[in-house]
Amino acid sequence: MKANIVIATLFCASAVLAAPFTELRRERREERLRRGSKSRLTLPADITEGGDVSATSGDANVQYSSNWAGAVLVGSGYTSVTGTIVVPTPEEPSGGNRRTQYAASAWVGIDGDTCESAILQTGVDFYIQDGEPSFDAWYEWYPDYAYNFDNFDISAGDSIQMTVTATSKSGGKATLENLSTGQTVSQTFSGESAELCETNAEWIVEDFSNGNSLVPFADFTTVTFTGAAAVSDGSTVDTSGAAILDIKQNNKVLTSCSASGSEVTCTYE
Repeated sequence: MKANIVIATLFCASAVLAAPFTELRRERREERLRRGSKSRLTLPADITEGGDVSATSGDANVQYSSNWAGAVLVGSGYTSVTGTIVVPTPEEPSGGNRRTQYAASAWVGIDGDTCESAILQTGVDFYIQDGEPSFDAWYEWYPDYAYNFDNFDISAGDSIQMTVTATSKSGGKATLENLSTGQTVSQTFSGESAELCETNAEWIVEDFSNGNSLVPFADFTTVTFTGAAAVSDGSTVDTSGAAILDIKQNNKVLTSCSASGSEVTCTYE
């Protein structure tokens, strides 16, 4: 969606966040439990400048977004997206405050760029505060909020395979597998009121939203999606022809991303 999003307050069942918690995360969790709602939300891509979204990764005219970095395929009939990352150790950005909580997210998804109605996605959040990293695993069918997977352990250095599959425009499945521990979790969707367009496949590093604003963006060093593939109209494709997005905030470019074949790499600048 190429416009500012007004986030309505939605009430839904809360999920238990993964330990360990920093004090700020404890406070946020307690507030979510008290309200019976969840505020972590992936927004559609907010393109701030750049060329046509269909520009290929070889085009020098990279698009800039306030919240998304990575690779986006634009086409039709996208029903599955997969990719594997090695969980990074997040760091405070240069000049940051140790008491501030910084965060970033890596995920795969269907829609949310040229399709404005829905996003099916799953991924991992990275947090850093007072030098203590922590991680969450989650799934989301936008415009509903994200929900955490319970009992799914994540540590820096783990290999996490992410897969989303649309069985229809109103149903599908999000799956995470920790290849380092053997754990697998999944969530099935059906009868969603917001329907997919199946026109976008994505491998994204994001500055996600909490409440009505983007979270302070963490230095995630480098995230590489390997085995990056999508199914389009029944055929498996790689990232060839993908548009490249980089995050730009306050006139400063924060990421450098590229895509080639079955790999998408984003580096914090």
